Amino acid sequence: MTSVPLTVFTPAYNRAHTIGRTYESLCRQTCKDFCWLIIDDGSTDNTRELVASWLGCNPAERMEGESAHGFHICYIWKENGGLHTGYNTAYANMTTELNVCIDSDDWMPDNAVELIIRHWRQYGGQQYAGIVGLDFEADEQPIGGYFPDDLKECYLLDLFTQNIHRGDSKQVMRTDLMRQVAPQEGFPGERNFNPVYMLLQVCDKKPLLVLNENLCYVEYQVADSMSRGIYNQYVNSPRSFAKLRLLEMRLSRNPLRHRFRSAVHYVSSCLLARESKWLSNAPNKFLVLCAAPLGVALYALIRYKTRK
Repeated sequence: MTSVPLTVFTPAYNRAHTIGRTYESLCRQTCKDFCWLIIDDGSTDNTRELVASWLGCNPAERMEGESAHGFHICYIWKENGGLHTGYNTAYANMTTELNVCIDSDDWMPDNAVELIIRHWRQYGGQQYAGIVGLDFEADEQPIGGYFPDDLKECYLLDLFTQNIHRGDSKQVMRTDLMRQVAPQEGFPGERNFNPVYMLLQVCDKKPLLVLNENLCYVEYQVADSMSRGIYNQYVNSPRSFAKLRLLEMRLSRNPLRHRFRSAVHYVSSCLLARESKWLSNAPNKFLVLCAAPLGVALYALIRYKTRK
């Protein structure tokens, strides 16, 4: 990796039809002080060949070199293991001060890298976990609106729990902090373990600098209804979701009402996983007991929604 301040990393799985748009947006960046790390999670399409064409080399499981547009590209192919394993590989292979994930179906505005580096150099420091900026729809509208004008720093969880901003946001994280909580240990056969698990651990301890600017255009690839998709994920990865809910209940900045919601989901995930020690493993047994009836109801709903 080159000695630049920012890694843009992109986990990809069979997205040869969209990742070109990501690449083109990086080629247009007004500041080229970044490297692009692509983690291919076992794609079976022509993603590898596409990246090789950008680098002007023969396709391989690992490729690295300078692009014709002035930034470094590193491509790593790995066996398919789910999104969190892509993040693990990314954090193990980056050395820059900052990093940001841009999905393989998203793209950056032309000045995003410039905005990130300038803001961090002006205001950043050890007291911050990174930067939080905005995600935009393709029609130039911020998802969930802008941040309040006077908001200069904020804990990530507070954006949601204090109703500061309810839309998507883009986190630019300090690499040293993310490497402290990586790798994210999952469970055999479960591929739907959200890497937000690592993000929450870091962002519970330090605030983020607020950058009230567009850092990423988002386009969701929806092949099925989103609600049915998440219900299927609950069934396919129950131990992963239970582990995430346990973390949420332990977060110092998570208010009681949200910890109760996490407890409800924790109970349903334990039932799906047939986990007999659901109560003894809980950090707050009284809270989980109070949430248990709703957890059972959620379990029944998930089973109903995912019936064959």
